[in-house]
Amino acid sequence: MQSDDYKKLGFRAGLEIHQQLDTRKLFCNCPGILRTDEPEFVIHRKLHAVAGESGVIDEAAKYEAAIGRDFFYQGYSTTCLVELDEEPPHELNPDALKIALQLSELFNCQALPIVQVMRKTVIDGSNTSGFQRTVLIAINGFLETSKGKVGIQSICLEEDAARIVEKTEKSSIYRLDRLGIPLIEIATDPDLKDAEHVKETALKLGEILRSCKVKRGIGTIRQDVNVSIKGGARIEIKGFQEPSMMIKIVDNEILRQKELVEQGKKVNSEVRNALPDGRTEFMRPMPGADRMYPETDIPLLKISRDMLNEAKKNLPKLKSEIESELKDKGLEPEMMKLLLSEGLLEEFKALINLHNHPNLVVKTLVLWPKEIAARNNL
Repeated sequence: MQSDDYKKLGFRAGLEIHQQLDTRKLFCNCPGILRTDEPEFVIHRKLHAVAGESGVIDEAAKYEAAIGRDFFYQGYSTTCLVELDEEPPHELNPDALKIALQLSELFNCQALPIVQVMRKTVIDGSNTSGFQRTVLIAINGFLETSKGKVGIQSICLEEDAARIVEKTEKSSIYRLDRLGIPLIEIATDPDLKDAEHVKETALKLGEILRSCKVKRGIGTIRQDVNVSIKGGARIEIKGFQEPSMMIKIVDNEILRQKELVEQGKKVNSEVRNALPDGRTEFMRPMPGADRMYPETDIPLLKISRDMLNEAKKNLPKLKSEIESELKDKGLEPEMMKLLLSEGLLEEFKALINLHNHPNLVVKTLVLWPKEIAARNNL
């Protein structure tokens, strides 16, 4: 599809990026580690929809409540009563807040002077409490791209959901190890001009996020795309793991809406799941503001000038700056790519002070361990 085609169709799109932070959990002292061993206990819950601050029950919450599933949660010694919703949340993790403020600076945002933790109704079973805690940290930023500035609407800190293990028509099994891991949510304005621009912006957002203390690997970053055309409706597409699929999926969604509009049918605003073949499928109605209400167990938090200055003072270097420094040290491009993809920069810095042979250090950190593991079937 050509750029003129997107303009004629009235294409609008924005991104929501959710990135796990590499810290302890957001509202307790439990570690943010995922377990693969057998759970130590299991609890059973039923969840019910409640009205938000507006006094209205959210449509997405009604939809999930009507299914009436039973939920089972697997727990460990590395989870606590906060994840079980049997103890009030502790104070907001200061390390996670510092990273959020650093990202506010990197994305040219305005940090709010006072922030309030909110509850977002979620009763698909992914949270034992029936809601997700989220806090708006900063607004009104921007990101430079090849096709102009993309507005950064908001930066939020929120709890990650419990991890799905098994799902049937009548019940779902979740694991509590992921519940409460801090997530940064970055939402852009609907400034993206075409599918290629969606992909470029997602990659740039990810690059800046990875300059901070974030988790890496499959499942640690999730990307949602909001898409609409003239005569259509806003559709939120979830389930992107690879930006490489974005162009195909976005273009297919445009064609789906275009066909419905041409047939005189209504395009319902809804959440859809991205499929491996590039199509999408219905997940649930589009949630709205009716699912939000204030968290009553956590007081308002003042973002002081000292906190902002501390975040500015310790801003991480971006990938382009790091690459320039590594090049000056004599690191070959292929070795540089390996080092950064594995996230072993700090280990490299420590070893290079002892052995000033940069390419050998990278081989020791990255290549040789993989060769040894492959040779011994580890």
